[in-house]
Amino acid sequence: MNELALLKLWNQKRTQIIEAQVAPALVLIAVMVLSALGLFEKASDGAKYLALGVAAATGILSMITQYATIREAEALIVDLKRTKDLSQLSKKIADSRGLVSMTAIAIVGMGIGIFSLVTWAVLGN
Repeated sequence: MNELALLKLWNQKRTQIIEAQVAPALVLIAVMVLSALGLFEKASDGAKYLALGVAAATGILSMITQYATIREAEALIVDLKRTKDLSQLSKKIADSRGLVSMTAIAIVGMGIGIFSLVTWAVLGN
């Protein structure tokens, strides 16, 4: 692949990561609003567990998608480094493997932290 094709693929990977965050963000907004209104306090246990299950499934599927995309982006970085006569942009991207790897770790860590907060908000006391 040439530099231009790799840059296009890089942008596709970045877009995939962003798009994978939309559904969980909407679920988190719903949980936050319902929690702020105190509606989980009045909800049945079944409704609370359903909310947790939906939040967990949405978050896990999102993290899997983001993690897979990051693994592909890491391979793309290796290919980009092998390309000759890179532009400055391509050189920056080719040098970003550490940041990309750190992003994968952050996604998992933040996902666990946010799910803990969702559990606390839904189950309360």
